[in-house]
Amino acid sequence: MKLEEIKPYQKKISFLAKVISKTPERKVVSRLDDVEHKVCEVLLGDDTGIVYLTLWDDSINLLEIGKVYSFKNLYSSEFKKSLRLNLGRFGEFDIFNEDVVVDLDKKLSSDIVID
Repeated sequence: MKLEEIKPYQKKISFLAKVISKTPERKVVSRLDDVEHKVCEVLLGDDTGIVYLTLWDDSINLLEIGKVYSFKNLYSSEFKKSLRLNLGRFGEFDIFNEDVVVDLDKKLSSDIVID
C-alpha cells in the first residue's frame, strides 16, 4: 500500500516508508490509568507523500532517521482532524535495505512541520 491510499480508521495497514524526522519526546499522563508515558511523532514518507506515525515509550528509539522500514499491521486514526498512523499492539516493522524516494510536498497529515 502507498501512504496516499491510507484513510482514517483503517486496520491492518502495510507499507514501505523512510523515516524523515522525529519530534522531541514529550511526556503525557494516560487518562485510563494515570501512568506517565513518553510519546513522539515520527514523520514517514514514500513517493506519494508524508504522514505522522505516533510512537510510545520503548518504541520511540527503535526507528532511525534516514532509514527505510517495512511496516506491517498498523492502523490509522485522526488526531485533531489530522491523519495519524499507529503501531498498536500488533504492529511491527523491519529495516528494509533499499532506498525510498519521498514526496515532501504532499502532506497527508495536515499539521506537518518540516524543518
